[in-house]
Amino acid sequence: MRPLYLDAYDAGRLDALADKALGMLENCNICPRKCGINRLKGNQGFCQTALKPKVYSYLAHHGEEPPVSGKRGSGTIFFSNCNISCCYCQNYKFSQLGEGREVTFEELAGFMLQLQEKGCHNINLVTPTHIMPQILKALIIAVKNGLKIPLVYNTSGYESAESISLLEGLIDVYLADMRYADNDMAIKYSQAPGYPEFNQKAIKEMHRQTSIAKFDKEDIITGGVIIRHLVLPQNISGTEKIMKFIANEISKETYISLMSQYHPYYKAIDSLKLNRRVSYEEYTDAKNIMEKYGLHNGWTQESGGLEHLAGIHIKPL
Repeated sequence: MRPLYLDAYDAGRLDALADKALGMLENCNICPRKCGINRLKGNQGFCQTALKPKVYSYLAHHGEEPPVSGKRGSGTIFFSNCNISCCYCQNYKFSQLGEGREVTFEELAGFMLQLQEKGCHNINLVTPTHIMPQILKALIIAVKNGLKIPLVYNTSGYESAESISLLEGLIDVYLADMRYADNDMAIKYSQAPGYPEFNQKAIKEMHRQTSIAKFDKEDIITGGVIIRHLVLPQNISGTEKIMKFIANEISKETYISLMSQYHPYYKAIDSLKLNRRVSYEEYTDAKNIMEKYGLHNGWTQESGGLEHLAGIHIKPL
């Protein structure tokens, strides 16, 4: 299937959208935080990123959902820094402590092309929110040099619907978290005020653009939305409200990855509520809630989709 961004490039839309997005960094309002600082001049807001994107690693990743990784792997680029700060983040060394190195747009385009040459099914952009404009600039360079595999926008879900709207006709697959249903929980555990409202609006926009997930003859995803929901101890994630929202306001046909692999990484070991794994009963309750709302597409622990998600294998640059 021909990736969406190729038509946008041919029509001149990609260049225009990349310029518009980059201009948003002058008074940064890319994400819900709207820090308002001038990143084009080297200033940094919450995400600790100015103009140049920082990359921790890139590799053919075999640990995503089966239709994303397939047999040849997902061409995954792990970006450093983040616009939220989860106290339990398994990738905290680069998402919060900033490990990695700054790269030029040309280098980032080169990573995409190398992953395509390895035979990867797609380019998987992990934590792209805070550097969306830079990704679009690199994409232009990559397309000029032959990039032609789908783009996966792999996000925590703390997104501005206005920014996501700029990606219409560019992103083939949205792999998006719905992490919290309660604002207090989002603030306490991820420093993400307004997460439920921003998240729901962004998910609606993603679905409007790409609709239900679609797959090719090899069961590789070619377009659409997959929603990830990480089950947290003591129902901190608010599973019932999230599943009700998906069923009633998105679609009961939505593909969901119900994740059970929570570990108390980073600062979570010191949290009274988060310092343990999710119990079998908690995960079973979440699965039953998903089924209660008629959500049957996706992956649960029992179907084997999650065994591959627990470990991210990092290959240093």
